[in-house]
Amino acid sequence: MKTHHYIFLTTALFVILFYDQDLGLNLGILGILYAVLTFFKTVEKNKTRTFYILTVTSILSSIAFAWYGDFPSFLAVVSSLLLLAYKSKNRRMKILLLIPVFVVNSCTSICRIFMLDDWLPKGNVSGVWQKIMAFVLIPLLLLSVFFGIYAAGSDLFAALFTDYELDLNLWQVFCLTVLGFFIAFNYWNYAVEKLIYKNNQFLDNDFQKDVQAPKATYSFLDLDAERISGIVSFFSLNILLVFFIGTYNYEQFYEASKTPVQLSEETHERVNAVILSIVMAILVIMFYFKSGFNFDPKAKLMKTLAKIWIFLNAVLILSAAVKNYEYIVNYAFTYKRLGVFAFLLLSLIGLGLTFIKIQKRKRNAFLFNTMVWYFYVIILVCSYFNWGGFITSQNMKRKDFAVNYHFGSVNFSEKNLLKYAEEKNNLKLKKNLQNKIKSEKAKTFLSKIGYYETIK
Repeated sequence: MKTHHYIFLTTALFVILFYDQDLGLNLGILGILYAVLTFFKTVEKNKTRTFYILTVTSILSSIAFAWYGDFPSFLAVVSSLLLLAYKSKNRRMKILLLIPVFVVNSCTSICRIFMLDDWLPKGNVSGVWQKIMAFVLIPLLLLSVFFGIYAAGSDLFAALFTDYELDLNLWQVFCLTVLGFFIAFNYWNYAVEKLIYKNNQFLDNDFQKDVQAPKATYSFLDLDAERISGIVSFFSLNILLVFFIGTYNYEQFYEASKTPVQLSEETHERVNAVILSIVMAILVIMFYFKSGFNFDPKAKLMKTLAKIWIFLNAVLILSAAVKNYEYIVNYAFTYKRLGVFAFLLLSLIGLGLTFIKIQKRKRNAFLFNTMVWYFYVIILVCSYFNWGGFITSQNMKRKDFAVNYHFGSVNFSEKNLLKYAEEKNNLKLKKNLQNKIKSEKAKTFLSKIGYYETIK
């Protein structure tokens, strides 16, 4: 099939799947269809290991949305399919250019749609398509336009058709067709501008040979002075960080106990301070090791001090993680507290990649190119696993289990709450849960959420 066949086919599927439906199983089906069609449309040379992995994750993300239908799974479907489409045509393009490519295409698609010669076949159209176009589509379009004109000019003419009612929401069909065509057109027929192609080389992970010679970054500061500045800066920052780790851990583990509200505020403030500190630490290292110092034989001491600083920042992250775990043990699991672990994990990964950057003499772009993939993995983990069920199952073991909070604020906790209601003989909770599950099961087939269909 040609590109226009994929565009029209997926537009029709979009209308069929979403007409008079809510988001649910339909988006999962559409995501799987997009992934499968992309696989068959992609040329063999672009079917790299990354492409195969993205094909699998796109299908799994679509299944996850069909099962949960929540925002993390929606984000996983969108990001997976965008990455898949991007890599299916541009196996060497850096992932950081994905957003500019699709933003530019979305903004220019209105103009590109009317450039028919660029995406519709120019010749050798089969006789069947010619007949459909000539005998059906064009006459139907003209008939619809003139019917509207005549109906507006003659009440008697319009009255001839008032006794016939078409059980079809034409406005909804029109809107779904426009939206489906917009999505399909930008997915199957996106273009990478020359300016973006030219900038791809600036995002390479490795240095070019012509920039490996050590040289001063600024004209007002020679190489030796800049090197000494780095040594003094990293030495001072290491000393400062050692004292901060000491005071930070003392405040966390040895100060007098506080109220839950005070402890919550202080924990979040300290975790935010740790994450900000890690980001600033990485930026400082990127500043000093952005070019020639990676290959400077006299910069060994500065590299050592930078690696020590990375290690001390990792200790700081582990201290914050231990405190967050203690906070959870005392005051139960929540989405935010699990989210803290996710941010701390990403910070630790960032430090590890920074160490690799120094050790392997990589460019700063290496950090961004690699971290994007770790963010993507975090999105997948959030979408594939039932974190609401995990939170509820763990908190049910506590004596201070907050039933109303888990019923109203924790997603996909119904199975565990039903079990809890039966154990505690809580008839009101059981009835509320059954009503909620019943309303979910009452949805039409394409709007259903798989999770609720498994609850008996």
